[in-house]
Amino acid sequence: MDHAEENEILAATQRYYVERPIFSHPVLQERLHTKDKVPDSIADKLKQAFTCTPKKIRNIIYMFLPITKWLPAYKFKEYVLGDLVSGISTGVLQLPQGLAFAMLAAVPPIFGLYSSFYPVIMYCFFGTSRHISIGPFAVISLMIGGVAVRLVPDDIVIPGGVNATNGTEARDALRVKVAMSVTLLSGIIQFCLGVCRFGFVAIYLTEPLVRGFTTAAAVHVFTSMLKYLFGVKTKRYSGIFSVVYSTVAVLQNVKNLNVCSLGVGLMVFGLLLGGKEFNERFKEKLPAPIPLEFFAVVMGTGISAGFNLKESYNVDVVGTLPLGLLPPANPDTSLFHLVYVDAIAIAIVGFSVTISMAKTLANKHGYQVDGNQELIALGLCNSIGSLFQTFSISCSLSRSLVQEGTGGKTQLAGCLASLMILLVILATGFLFESLPQTIWLTTFVSSLFLGLDYGLITAVIIALLTVIYRTQSPSYKVLGQLPETDVYIDIDAYEEVKEIPGIKIFQINAPIYYANSDLYSNALKRKVSSVIMGARRKAMRKYAKEVGNTNMANATVVKADAVVDGEDATKPEEEDGEVKYPPIVIKSTFPEEMQRFMPPGDNVHTVILDFTQVNFIDSVGVKTLAGIVKEYGDVGIYVYLAGCSAQVVNDLTRNRFFENPALWELLFHSIHDAVLGSQLREALAEQEASAPPSQEDLEPNATPATPEA
Repeated sequence: MDHAEENEILAATQRYYVERPIFSHPVLQERLHTKDKVPDSIADKLKQAFTCTPKKIRNIIYMFLPITKWLPAYKFKEYVLGDLVSGISTGVLQLPQGLAFAMLAAVPPIFGLYSSFYPVIMYCFFGTSRHISIGPFAVISLMIGGVAVRLVPDDIVIPGGVNATNGTEARDALRVKVAMSVTLLSGIIQFCLGVCRFGFVAIYLTEPLVRGFTTAAAVHVFTSMLKYLFGVKTKRYSGIFSVVYSTVAVLQNVKNLNVCSLGVGLMVFGLLLGGKEFNERFKEKLPAPIPLEFFAVVMGTGISAGFNLKESYNVDVVGTLPLGLLPPANPDTSLFHLVYVDAIAIAIVGFSVTISMAKTLANKHGYQVDGNQELIALGLCNSIGSLFQTFSISCSLSRSLVQEGTGGKTQLAGCLASLMILLVILATGFLFESLPQTIWLTTFVSSLFLGLDYGLITAVIIALLTVIYRTQSPSYKVLGQLPETDVYIDIDAYEEVKEIPGIKIFQINAPIYYANSDLYSNALKRKVSSVIMGARRKAMRKYAKEVGNTNMANATVVKADAVVDGEDATKPEEEDGEVKYPPIVIKSTFPEEMQRFMPPGDNVHTVILDFTQVNFIDSVGVKTLAGIVKEYGDVGIYVYLAGCSAQVVNDLTRNRFFENPALWELLFHSIHDAVLGSQLREALAEQEASAPPSQEDLEPNATPATPEA
């Protein structure tokens, strides 16, 4: 490109000229006058904190008992079928997992069923997630088993001269006491953390970090169960290098492997692997995934009982499953000083896994979960559950995906799944006594490797130690213009600063990354658009009903409710490790006919995000930003980015924010450029609206061209 062409391009662009003094800091301060602010007195703050009103009481009840909010609003016709199918699908998966996770916890299988029943019922009352499946979880069970084996090893001598059978039962009884004590203490820790509002740590659970522990956890679990797959007798190890010790012990005894046990295990593993691929390939045609895990359990139990594998081939089976519920029992608190370190770790990891999956599903369905209330709910599930001889529970990732993927809408699906477990406990448990351990082992391992996408432990600790509080909790400002200048400063700080009609300018003074991306989105809504977005969506609902657009009405109802309740709108999803951004609206889709439904004074057409103080943005922040652009575009509000540094532009490009080339039109060199670009766009739109319609505009599918800025 030669100089002549460059000059022609420059001459064709819109220009503006600025004439103002050079503002040094002293000169600028002479022109500004600080607003007088009267801080609230201590008496006023105390009065506000301790004033009791019906609304405050209702909000407290809603906060501590979320079921009182969502159950009265339950849409029976819309939700009941999805909850029914989801509950049954989750229940048939929860049975084999409950049995398998009990073995990881080093307690008899029946206690896995107890842990799949009591906590689920309690979480329905106290939890804030609508989709996660509460119950035994692999990593937590493995941690419980490590404590139980450390305090009650396999070679422990039981006093009283008992025989081998009674010795095993006595050892298992001691391990159950240890598991109950750890569960009670971890529940108390979680409850206290929730009451003290420590749920904020959930923001550290970024997707890149939570994946770090998955592989390590899978290896730990798999190696600890190898001896059951091969049918060999080895000591169970826990602690440092337990993976190495367990693997070496199995290899040293491989000459004694049980060929029948290994063959059955590999056969079932192949069945589950093929079933996983079948469900994935035909998921669009299947009303619900085929519960092959349950069929594997039923088939394995039938074959084991029919051919008497225990007596004929010495295949280990689940053994006796006593019918009925055990009476409550007091955990042994004298063990607290021996297990408090493990209890702290279990409490943190259990909460981390739960809130990570809860946030993922909440973002997908457009609502919010409360980290503090989740801590309280888990604390109650564990502490009260320990009285009924359950071991520590958390969110099962594989079951949660099944519960959500099969159409579950509320925690009533989880309650139905727990009732299926109760049926097994009370009436049909004896049917599974012949179940080979290798069958439900491979059922569990398949779910672990094929359905487990998240995990964490070390990464969470590192994140808590490295993330600086200052970047996690930045300051947010709404900017206005110093009249007749291109200077934009805090509108709350100075009297001379005025907002530009139709334009909101929002500033953050920190990078946007995993620890503050949700806070940034919420602050934007709180300071700029909470009322606007709600009003716009209500207007869209009214307009949709008037013109008879059912799809539009249904879509906007969900989003309007989400905003009114302070919940997030649709966010980008991640599939197979790749960011999938939603379609982002560049051209306003807000019909002019809707204006009559709008409240007076709502003339906002542009939100400008000031990025002059943002020095980087990570993949989580980019996804949040893409969700903001789409959410505001859906209600006819343009979102511009102003003052992006080269680093920020590179971050946006690397994370494929500009996959749609039209998104480059959202970027402006400075706030003033963005303001002028917005005003020019609106002027052109008004000019276009006042012009007589062209033949192209009269065509039904015609799309107006994007105005140049």
